[in-house]
Amino acid sequence: MAQAGENGIDPAATVVAPTAEAAELQARINALREELMALNERMKAISAALQRPPLSATGES
Repeated sequence: MAQAGENGIDPAATVVAPTAEAAELQARINALREELMALNERMKAISAALQRPPLSATGES
């Protein structure tokens, strides 16, 4: 088991906690990137749909 140094701080805990937090933050960043890519694709599809000419009442374009 890790022992506290002279100043009462556990060096292993000092490194492990920020490392775990960094890993969690990186995972969240990756998830947000994926969500942004999906949102971008949806926006492109909506934009393309809005640029198409409207269908006539008979269904002809």
